[in-house]
Amino acid sequence: MTELLIVGGGKMGEALLAGLLAAGRKADGIVVVEPVAARRDELAERYGVAARADVTDAEGVILAVKPDVVPAVAAEVAAAGTRRVLSIAAGVTIATMEAAGLTEPTAVVRSMPNTPALVGQGAAAMCGNAAAGDDDLDWAEEILSSVGIVVRTSEALLDAVTGLSGSGPAYVFLVAEALIDGGVRAGLPRPVAADLATQTLLGAATLLRAGTSPAELRANVTSPGGTTAAGLHALETAGVRAAFADAVAAAAARSVELGAAPSAAPSDTPAS
Repeated sequence: MTELLIVGGGKMGEALLAGLLAAGRKADGIVVVEPVAARRDELAERYGVAARADVTDAEGVILAVKPDVVPAVAAEVAAAGTRRVLSIAAGVTIATMEAAGLTEPTAVVRSMPNTPALVGQGAAAMCGNAAAGDDDLDWAEEILSSVGIVVRTSEALLDAVTGLSGSGPAYVFLVAEALIDGGVRAGLPRPVAADLATQTLLGAATLLRAGTSPAELRANVTSPGGTTAAGLHALETAGVRAAFADAVAAAAARSVELGAAPSAAPSDTPAS
């Protein structure tokens, strides 16, 4: 029996495949299921794994497909007799997967990763169904941690996770665009502004990872009457802090709506 089946050979499926191999998982224990023949050949050649067009039995399965096809794929996985499933499909609830046939004793773990997983810097949250024991959650966490950090939470909080870290990269990209435009407005050539903005965001994130609070880091670089104080005043006057908080809340609310109708849910995470 195959050790691990990755259903979906798209960007996120490939990211997890690459992360697992880099973490020491053996290629001969992984099979990728991908409907497009050219893509199957590409993944098999690049990573040395087996690739096939249809679902087969496996000890564990990763569902890395678009949300609208999860119920059909879940039914195939259930028919194959798999007893451990990790889904990274945005907005698809555990109840939806169980309704498709992944019922007890099948352990189902639902996860919300984000696109920085594509470069090994993802942030994911996960939760399990009633059949998922500690061993099952450890299994899923090991997979997800190959491409970033993982937190365990309840399914009720996954919509909030979606609003923060799931959609969060897009907020940061918008900040990057704004900083670059601001630099150009101040007289910098656009390529120079882009390099400086990108490195500024990367450096600031690295400082945050060291454990100092955002408020303290901000205070450390803000001198009374200085340039940073003037810039921060402009941001606060424009309501930027509240706008970001509102963005998280709006995205979380939309996640709730889409979760109620998963077949219509678009995927902001490139699962396939």
